[in-house]
Amino acid sequence: MPRIQPFCALKPAAHLQSNVVTRPLENYSTGEAKLIASENNYSFLHLIDPELDHYYLRGSRQELIFKKISENVEHFIEDGVLVKEDKPAVYVYRVIHDGMVQTGIWTLTHINDYLEGRIKKHESTVERREQLLADYLQQTGLDANPVLITYHPDPIIDALIERYVAATPCLDFGFADGTHHQVWAIKADEDLKQIVSAFEEIPEVYIADGHHRIASMVKMGLQKKALNVARHTGSETYNYFTTVYMNTREVKVLEFNRLVRDLKGLSQEAFISALEASFELRKVDEAVKPAGFHEIGMYIEKQWYVIRPLAGLFDEHNPVALLDVSILQEHILGPILGIKDPRTDARITFEGGRVAIAELQKRVDNGLFAVAFTLFPPSVEQVMDVADANGVMPPKSTWVEPKFLVGLLTSYFN
Repeated sequence: MPRIQPFCALKPAAHLQSNVVTRPLENYSTGEAKLIASENNYSFLHLIDPELDHYYLRGSRQELIFKKISENVEHFIEDGVLVKEDKPAVYVYRVIHDGMVQTGIWTLTHINDYLEGRIKKHESTVERREQLLADYLQQTGLDANPVLITYHPDPIIDALIERYVAATPCLDFGFADGTHHQVWAIKADEDLKQIVSAFEEIPEVYIADGHHRIASMVKMGLQKKALNVARHTGSETYNYFTTVYMNTREVKVLEFNRLVRDLKGLSQEAFISALEASFELRKVDEAVKPAGFHEIGMYIEKQWYVIRPLAGLFDEHNPVALLDVSILQEHILGPILGIKDPRTDARITFEGGRVAIAELQKRVDNGLFAVAFTLFPPSVEQVMDVADANGVMPPKSTWVEPKFLVGLLTSYFN
């Protein structure tokens, strides 16, 4: 069902790959980003949030930033820092990290697939974040951070990928964080027809990561359409967003653990007593990394517990209610600790599964937090079940990998 399309990607020059490619801006502190940009004239960060040389120029800061980005893009292309492919392609992308090899298809997808429900979602988005990114996309024309979409394995796509990865990649480099990235370009007409047709036959696909990015791209596309209504055909590049498709065997879902700053005035004894009304608690001597669904680890006052929901606590037929993140939120964080909206409550902090449990324990021992909760990650199938039911998972339910770098392959619709 997805309508994919090859594109002429902007790629970093071979000798500048490690200079250009970077992590997304939100992965850096302000100081780190400024230092990297000041020491590296080729970093893609100059195309995301550039330094303004002349603050006295007329216009808002945002307008000046977009103008500066446009100038920087032109310089990057003119100076050969970014090189545009001479022929449209669909790309096979592979990332190797932490003992994992994840491979998928990097392409463009039409926004109508999202608008008409053929791409299923499982998270809500925040309008302000959508608009900020949509403004950036509309003003710069740079789509450099793809949406990760998953689907059930398809033998035709698998065979095509397998054939291409047996050849020499057109992009092959290691990033400073230890990840290794490879790209193969599918340009042959027959292969392109085959892969476009194969995706058209897939009955449903699911957003794994990037709900705000896809919503922003759709918003930007509709804004462009409104400005270009007399000539709009639906085939313009702004109607497409960059996408990496990985099947369910390739996508990795990790947990999002929770730290809470206080017990809302409860003593430890009162808090434990409140838990025992709905959960079975068992003290253990070692840190708890849950081994399965409905097992939650809790660390408080130098003691680890395994807690399990009592029978009948949740609706086993509701794909959202049976998630451990939902059980934690609906029966502990909300009613006992008073955290009604975890998206906005400053008393709760989330840490992805890459953060060691020992670090969570340390933060509780140091008095920064009162209690830590560790969770078993939802499965890809659970994520799909929620999407199929038109449900919404609680905030920070999943840490999905891979996480993409920016500047590797960029769609530029100037």
